[in-house]
Amino acid sequence: MSDIARIVSEIAEEMRQRPDRGDVATYIPQLARVDPNAFGIAVVDAAGNVAAAGDCEVPFSIQSISKVFTLTLALGKVGEGLWTRVGREPSGSPFNSVVQLEYEHGIPRNPFINAGAIAVTDVILSGHQPREALGEILRFMQFLSDDRSIYIDEAVAKSEKATGFRNIALANYMKSFGVLENPVDFTLGVYFHHCAIAMSCRQLAMAGRFLAMHGFNPTTGCPVVPDGRARRINAIMLTCGHYDGSGEFAYRVGLPGKSGVGGGILAVAPGKASIAVWSPGLDATGNSHLGRIALERLTKAMGWSIFGA
Repeated sequence: MSDIARIVSEIAEEMRQRPDRGDVATYIPQLARVDPNAFGIAVVDAAGNVAAAGDCEVPFSIQSISKVFTLTLALGKVGEGLWTRVGREPSGSPFNSVVQLEYEHGIPRNPFINAGAIAVTDVILSGHQPREALGEILRFMQFLSDDRSIYIDEAVAKSEKATGFRNIALANYMKSFGVLENPVDFTLGVYFHHCAIAMSCRQLAMAGRFLAMHGFNPTTGCPVVPDGRARRINAIMLTCGHYDGSGEFAYRVGLPGKSGVGGGILAVAPGKASIAVWSPGLDATGNSHLGRIALERLTKAMGWSIFGA
């Protein structure tokens, strides 16, 4: 782990000094208040060793990264039946596109765009009260991270609800096609809150270990999902995890990954490590600018790209 620790430290120092930091998300007012100079990185290897640097212990709003974990829960609940309500193809459109949803008759293109994640949330909610569904999601994150201190940032959730007009439109449109089973307000309430989960890079990297380790949780030694399902989730992360920047991320980094507009990225080096980076400044496609560069540096240095050196 010493080589990884040195590389991680060097990457954090390089990112700290870079002037090109992207722009923080402003359409969610609480996110606009985040320090654009923050940068954190954490890597957890197969043995559970952690290499971390920068602001790796500072909680941040994981936003759309939560969609990886809600997808995992929904697949556990309904299995392959999930794909009758959401697709698995890259969108090639912004994450909150209404046009694409209309063209495809209310079926979201994949589970990581906003409409798809709302549909996945609706699956988790069915048969539960919103508070119960949200509790299930939060406990799952705490279990995977082995950390009960992970919490929902209520100020961020309130800010998202107050400005979430596009998401409200997407949910109502899907409801009109019968894609959502539950009351729109209930589904959106759960959605806004799980996107507002706050985690540090260290906690997030710990939570992603099961995807790097063939579906197993190294802490318990027990499977979280079957190996085949872990591979399929990774595949969707690779092709859809960065919205219409997914191809660029695959080209530059070469790992399955999922971004969030809070500036975080969870990346998976299958069989090797789970990685989390955080830099609040975003690029034009809504993905962390320095986070992507840091991951590109890491995968090149370690030879971790799934496509080879």
